[in-house]
Amino acid sequence: MKDLIIPAKKRNYIKGDPEITWSFLEPIFNELKNRKINSVEELEQWLLDKSEVEALLEENFAWRYIKMTCDTNNEILVKDFQYFATEIEPKIAPIVNDLNLKLIESPFIDKLDEDKYFVYLRGIKKSLELYRPENIELFTKLQIAQQKYQAITGAMSIVYKEKEYTLEQASNFLKDTDRGVREEVWKLIQDRRLADKDELNILFDELIELRHQVALNAGFENYRDYAFQSLGRFDYTPQDCYDFANAIEHEIVPILRKKAEERTKALNLDKLKPWDTEVNVDGKPALKPFSNGEDLIDKSIACFKAIDASLGEKLEIMKANNLFDVESRLGKAPGGYNYPLAETGAPFIFMNSANSFRDLTTMVHEGGHAIHTFLTSNLELNDFKHCPSEVAELASMSMELISMDNWDKFFSTQEDLIRAKKEQLADVLKTLPWVAVIDQFQHWIYTNHGHTAADRAVAFKQIYTRFGGGFADWEGLDLQFSNIWQKQLHLFEVPFYYIEYAIAQLGAIAVWKNYKNDPTTGLQNYLNALALGYTKPMNKIYETAGIEFNFKADYVKELSSFVTSELDKLEA
Repeated sequence: MKDLIIPAKKRNYIKGDPEITWSFLEPIFNELKNRKINSVEELEQWLLDKSEVEALLEENFAWRYIKMTCDTNNEILVKDFQYFATEIEPKIAPIVNDLNLKLIESPFIDKLDEDKYFVYLRGIKKSLELYRPENIELFTKLQIAQQKYQAITGAMSIVYKEKEYTLEQASNFLKDTDRGVREEVWKLIQDRRLADKDELNILFDELIELRHQVALNAGFENYRDYAFQSLGRFDYTPQDCYDFANAIEHEIVPILRKKAEERTKALNLDKLKPWDTEVNVDGKPALKPFSNGEDLIDKSIACFKAIDASLGEKLEIMKANNLFDVESRLGKAPGGYNYPLAETGAPFIFMNSANSFRDLTTMVHEGGHAIHTFLTSNLELNDFKHCPSEVAELASMSMELISMDNWDKFFSTQEDLIRAKKEQLADVLKTLPWVAVIDQFQHWIYTNHGHTAADRAVAFKQIYTRFGGGFADWEGLDLQFSNIWQKQLHLFEVPFYYIEYAIAQLGAIAVWKNYKNDPTTGLQNYLNALALGYTKPMNKIYETAGIEFNFKADYVKELSSFVTSELDKLEA
């Protein structure tokens, strides 16, 4: 494995391995700010030097975040993260704005290759347009406040039959064939979430107020409109999101409601309750694709190798460099992510495995992000690697589907493999209404400033009901129903980052459809698109993948029909 160890990346502008302090950074930023630029060649060198500093800082921040999320109870790691957020980022922000101005005002900017720099310069101009010095302190406060969500939820656990489980581990019981077990554990999980409901509502109110003030400072009426600009959504509008939600309501919800009715009948129930939605309708135990974290990693490597040898090798490199933390434990932040390491050129995968089938799909999802990180690692500027989430999630969600034919590395029988594929395709459809719920909920939250926690609960119930309410009967469970939204960390940590999952899900279905028709060309087009990073507009990246950037009703219908037809084949 020695040849898989990632060598230290050579820097050209910054020497050595410095400690990241302001006393170290200030003269570097001042040099960039004051440097005389006398030609387009010198401007491009300046961009390279600036990019090197950005990569250094991004990776330093990445490790602070990774270590903190791996152990939210460790005060030293929390303070290390907070140091960057409070002592480094606020000082950097005004200088970064000055550097952006220096670039845009350079007399040599028009001599830069337009095709190469168009997307990058468009983003720089938008950053300048939105920058307000008074928002720097607010961003710092937001960074610190958002971290509280991880601390609160990372401490959540239940005790069942005298044994303690994290909520991720406890969720495995929701696949138990004993309905009494499912109901008891589901209620324990919800009661644990409800115990912190008020604290999380207070935190969310704080986040809303901070975000609203950011928007006002930048000249917007509400945070929604500000967020669309700050996220660089050049390709669609809030109205497009409303239209997409309508398409999901009319095309996807009826399919899932019918399947819920079939599930109710198959389980011989009068009503499908929230604890009945995950159990196998044939009375079979939950799928067990791996035995522990290391087994999950090794089988994922084998699966990726079966798709293409180079893909498996990339995960091998990650394993050799200890770039995984996959098992659930107390004190670990919830969720999962792939965090690109800007200088190393590889990513870190974080997740909360509880030895379930869902963990398999999480791993191949994050593995798709990881492949994306590797494919963009050698792009010339660090900013070229900063893909919009509509592209980033295309990478991950496509890999969930592309990898399915090689899930025999996880399952020893054809029966289990077919079950796994059926569950995955059902989840593909289930993703779309939940994304619509969270996205529409955010539109409501940030365009109804001054609402109360009670107002928010009512709005969530109305929106969730519109999209099926999980396709279960919630009678007698009103409190739990209105609080389901608090489990979605994106609402607390990365507002408005969610509609991208639905947009990318459609793209992923289209990528998979192409891959099924022609595996070689389909895979290569997908990889070619990822390798572009964010050097082309979003629609061009989708075109490179051989698909459309499209989420209109007819496209939703076309692709959902393809998924249902593939499900029908598996059920035949």
